[in-house]
Amino acid sequence: MADPDAAARVSGGLWRSDRVAGLGLVVFAAIVAWQTHALPIGTLSKPGPGYMPLVLAAILAALGLLVAWRGGESVAMRDLRWPEIGHVIKILGCCAFAAAAFEPLGFRLTVLAVAVFLIGIVERRPVLATAIISAALSFGTFYLFNDLLKTPLPVGNFGV
Repeated sequence: MADPDAAARVSGGLWRSDRVAGLGLVVFAAIVAWQTHALPIGTLSKPGPGYMPLVLAAILAALGLLVAWRGGESVAMRDLRWPEIGHVIKILGCCAFAAAAFEPLGFRLTVLAVAVFLIGIVERRPVLATAIISAALSFGTFYLFNDLLKTPLPVGNFGV
C-alpha cells in the first residue's frame, strides 16, 4: 500500500512542518537570549542569573537548527490539518486570562477558574469530579508553593 503522505513530501517544497517548527524554536531562543542581556551573565566559575537562560537558549537554538535542517521528509505546511485548533484556541485563551487575572484575583481563584473551564467545559467531565479536582489543584498547589516551599504567590483583591 502506498504511503498517503509521500505525495505531500515530494511536492511540498521548502516549507515543511519540521522546518517551520525548527525555525520557530530558533526565533524563540533568540528572543530569550536577547531578554537575558538585562541580567549579568557572570563567568563560568561564578555564573550570574543570566547565565543559565543564555546557555539554554543556545542549546534550544542549536536543536532548532538541527530540526529545521533534518526536516526535509516531513509533511508540507499546506497539507497540514489542524483538527484540534479549537482546543488550542481555548488553551491559549486560558493562558491569557491567567496572565491577566493572577494579580487581581490571586493564584487560587485564577487556577480554580482555569481548571473548571478546562476540565468541566472543554473536556466535559462530570460536575462533581470537576469541582473536586479543580479545588484540590488550586488550593493544594497554593499550599505547597506558598506555605511549604515559602514561594510567595499572589493573593488577590479578595484575600483568597
